[in-house]
This record gives sequence, structure tokens and C-alpha cells, in this order.
Amino acid sequence: MDIVFKDLIKLWGKPINHEKIDLNLPIGLISTDTRTIERGNFFIPLVGNRFDGHDFLDMAFDIGIQAAIISENFNGSIPLGLPHWVVPNTLYAYQQIALLHRRNLNLPVIAITGSVGKTTTRELIRTLLSSLGEIVSSNDNENNDIGVPKTLLRGTVKDAAYVIEMGMRGLGQIERLSRCSEPDIAIITNVGQAHIGILGSRENIAKAKSEITANLKSDGVVIIPFGDNLLEKIIREKWSGRIIRVAIKDFSLNWLGCDDDHIVVKDIEPDYVSQIDMQNNLIFFEGIKFKLPLEGKHNAMNFLMALTVVTELGLSIKNLNKLNLKMPMGRNRLVHCGKFLILDESYNASPESVIASLELLVSKPGRHFAVLGTMLELGSESISLHQKVFQRAVELGLMGIVFVSCGEESNIIKKIIKELPNHDVVSTPEDAAKSILSWLSPGDNILIKGSRKLELEKVLPYLRQ
Repeated sequence: MDIVFKDLIKLWGKPINHEKIDLNLPIGLISTDTRTIERGNFFIPLVGNRFDGHDFLDMAFDIGIQAAIISENFNGSIPLGLPHWVVPNTLYAYQQIALLHRRNLNLPVIAITGSVGKTTTRELIRTLLSSLGEIVSSNDNENNDIGVPKTLLRGTVKDAAYVIEMGMRGLGQIERLSRCSEPDIAIITNVGQAHIGILGSRENIAKAKSEITANLKSDGVVIIPFGDNLLEKIIREKWSGRIIRVAIKDFSLNWLGCDDDHIVVKDIEPDYVSQIDMQNNLIFFEGIKFKLPLEGKHNAMNFLMALTVVTELGLSIKNLNKLNLKMPMGRNRLVHCGKFLILDESYNASPESVIASLELLVSKPGRHFAVLGTMLELGSESISLHQKVFQRAVELGLMGIVFVSCGEESNIIKKIIKELPNHDVVSTPEDAAKSILSWLSPGDNILIKGSRKLELEKVLPYLRQ
């Protein structure tokens, strides 16, 4: 950690018991979890709905922390002699330290948000930039108010860049994440209908995603898909700097619900237009042919955005065809199980991502089946959006669907999938596995996709047997 104690005086003044520490010394590694805390750490007790890190102050002090931050709302006892700052909000203080560290390192920060494709785009960018050196990127679900500063604090002088994923649970969150990371490049992969149950409309979702520009560097750039007029309008209201629009020829954004937007932004052309050859899994960008590292038109768009980042950083895009891309479990994984080919998308689901995955599934030779779970956080639109997705599945000619339901959609979906040769509605992944196994033959293709709560990855071991 490059921060010394006297740097924090600029943020919060002198600490209580400051005479107990040398203000010229580094503050040590920051810990928010006493389960992993070590002697010499700097402790920040975070407060959540079900926990309060202040309850472990005595334990942290006994282990040997150098100093801590304490919330002004904490009414308990503070270990005698512990150097500490009192702040209005310990989470905000955590983000302030992360920003200070980010500024000291001055590494390029690429930030990504969007309704779908965030993690895929993050991993594509990280892999494309790996020739520069070590890339610090978000791990797992480190895309929230705690995870983003945690990722920033992992950076060192030996690293080459940050690639930060930013999730969203409501208005204001991405603005906070932008504030604590000050991106150089921001990407909005798309604005779909995931979280519409929380925010109520695509317009509010677009506003929330556009918050990524709140603390974008003034000479920075935001990269967006061309053709989303609603996003275009809202970005222009928030951001006066450069906007780069990318497009794939003949690729419509209607699958994201953009056909419902009636706002027309005139006199705009895409900055980068690429062609794709889906039969041979190729994309053409700036006169160079690339093998797509992931299949599907939606992933071609993610790859196009990643190539745009490389170009914006002034790097060569040559020799980028041999990518060692490793996707996290449950995302964009083709699993060959001997008898079957499984498209493992079990980590999460939204209407847009399910339709994109179904279209990729049916591009495979052979018969096509799907285990699909309830899509959560769709609010009052849930029934209609589930209908749209499953009607599309029927149109694509699947041989069978098992719907794993945890909501009121089951009766409606049961009627829709009755048109298929094989169909079932169940309540658990185990029951889903039993149903689909009774239909399968060697050479079949199976998509597994549903919201995280349903844990559809539990279907996979049954198919591997």
C-alpha cells in the first residue's frame, strides 16, 4: 500500500491517538473482515443490514491492527489507545481510500456496466490487454460498493491497468462506483430489461447505467452500442465528452427492447462498423480479420467493444487472435460431456440474455433442449417478458424445455411450452435433471440458464454421468 497515515489527514484530519503511530509510515493492508485480518493491517468496519464490523473492534485490536476508521454512529467502546478516525460513513471512507490509491498509481481504468454482457466484456478486455502486463480486474461479484474499492486496492505499481465491472441495484450506485474509480474509459454494453422490477422502466435503467460517466475523466470516452436512441439521449444529458458508437452490420438491437423507444436522435453515425461471418465465427474490425473467441452475435458485440478499448488506448490490434480466454463458471461455457454438448449459462438470466443464448443453442447441429429458470427482478413485466422469451423458444423449434419455476409464471409457461414435443415445469434443479435426461440422446445440445437464486448449475453433474 502506497498510502501513508499523513495522507489520510487530508481526508479526515488528525486521528485520535495519533501520537501512537508514525504518521510517515504506510497504513498497511486494508482489512474489512476480521476472519482474514493480520497484524499491522488497517481496519475498516463496514456496516450492513445483518452485520456490523464494529462488533469486532476488540478482536482486531488484539490481533494487532495499526489503526482503524470508526463510524460516528457507533456507540460502543473503542479499544484504549487505538489510533482511529471518526467518519460519517465507513463505506464511503473505504471508497475514499480506494480513490486515493487509484490516483497515486495513475493506471488506466476501464469501467464496464450494462444489463447483459458485463462479465464477458470484462474478461475479453482483460485478456486483450494482458500483453501489457498484469491487469487488475474484478473477481466474481466484486462489482458493487464494497467490491469495486476492494479491486482498486489490489492494484500495485507493477500492474498495467484496471478493468472494473460495475453492477447496479438502483439509481445512484453506479455514480458512487464512478466516483471512487474515476474511469478513463467507460463502456455501457447495452440497456435491457434486467432489473426493470427495481427501476420500473428502460428509461430509468438507462439513467442508472449512464451514471458511469459521472466521474469519467474529462478527456475520457464512453463506448456504447449504436442505435439505442434512448441511451443516446440520456448519455448526452449527462456527458459532454467523447462518445464512441459501435455497430455490427445488420445486427439489430431490438432483442434488447429498443424497438419500444420513440426518441429519435438525428445526425449520428457509428464510429466503428464491423461485419461478422457467423458461419466461420469471424469478425472484421479496422481491416483485420479476427476469430471470435466466443460464439453468438451478442458476444461478437462484446468483442467489438473490447477491440475498441484496445484501439482507444493506442495499442496495436494485430496479433490478437490467440486469446487465452477463461470464462467464469456459468457464463458462456461450452461443456462437452461426451454424450451431450452443454451451453452452461447457469449463473444468471435476463430476457435479453436468454433469447441470445437460445439463438446460439439452435445454431448447433443436432437436437436442442433447454433447462430454463425463472427470471427474477422483472416486477410487473415478469409475466409478459417470460411469455416473450418462451414463445421465442417455441419459434426456434426446440425439442424440449424444462422450466424451473419459483414464481407465478409457471401456469402461463406451461401452456406455451406444450407446443413442444417434450415439456415440463418443476421446482428444483434435481427434478429438472430427471426430466430432461429422460428425453436426451447422444449428440443433443442443452442450454442451462436461469436466475442465480435457482442454482441451475446443480443440473450439470447429472448430465455428465
